[in-house]
Amino acid sequence: MTILVTGASGSVGRQIVEQLLARGEKVRALSRTPERAGFPEGVEAVRGDLTDPESLVSAFDGVEAVHLITFGGELFAPLETGPQILELARKAGVKRITVLHGGGASPLEDVVRSGPIDWTVIMPVEFMSNAREWADSIRADGTVSEPFTGRLSAMVHEADIGAVAAQALRSPGHAGQEYVITGPEVLSLQDKVDAIAAARGSAVRLVELSEEQAREQWRANGLPAETIDFLVMVYRDTPVEGRTVTDVVARVTGRPARTFAQWAREHAAEFTA
Repeated sequence: MTILVTGASGSVGRQIVEQLLARGEKVRALSRTPERAGFPEGVEAVRGDLTDPESLVSAFDGVEAVHLITFGGELFAPLETGPQILELARKAGVKRITVLHGGGASPLEDVVRSGPIDWTVIMPVEFMSNAREWADSIRADGTVSEPFTGRLSAMVHEADIGAVAAQALRSPGHAGQEYVITGPEVLSLQDKVDAIAAARGSAVRLVELSEEQAREQWRANGLPAETIDFLVMVYRDTPVEGRTVTDVVARVTGRPARTFAQWAREHAAEFTA
């Protein structure tokens, strides 16, 4: 069957594409600029914009399953085109939909949940790839500067998010499920820093910032005020879901979730001067 992956050039979308390809599925990858996406060989790259449903008509032709994201456009605003997208899916005969939960209210997700097509919501906690934000400072002086250093996270490897979504797209039995996807362990910031240090073969020092120092640093990096307030909220008091391990990866894929130490080894070169 043909499976359509939207948001295919993003960190999760690319993983879904690769996981489906590895399982022999026919993959159609949607991008606003497919000529620059660099999808793997064997992927059918198509042009389309989720904010413009008319641009999606041909992309849905012959599709039996689709992965959807909940935001679109240059500013990643929540999509308001859910009804039109769902109607395209219905007309195409789509049997299964996965939705990547964006962490907040989503008009598109609401429409899919109330619609006639079997749906699965993919709800990952913190991505392991967020650690890339530390790469510059680690390469420069071997430090990571963060507030609320006692916070805990059950962060998840992007490949495991892709594996769960791919399985839900290609096989029945996942309808109506909300899959909270985590890694296999709860980690402190020191645990993460130590894993990167071990992977790169050189020490990394964790420096604790005050809340105001962190806010100042984020403002200097160009983050908007609402994003900074959100980061302070989730770092100061991480929701229980973000620091509680689930068995979703093992239960859905049949293999254990990848560790952060594995992720760090895979990306060690990014943290090495």
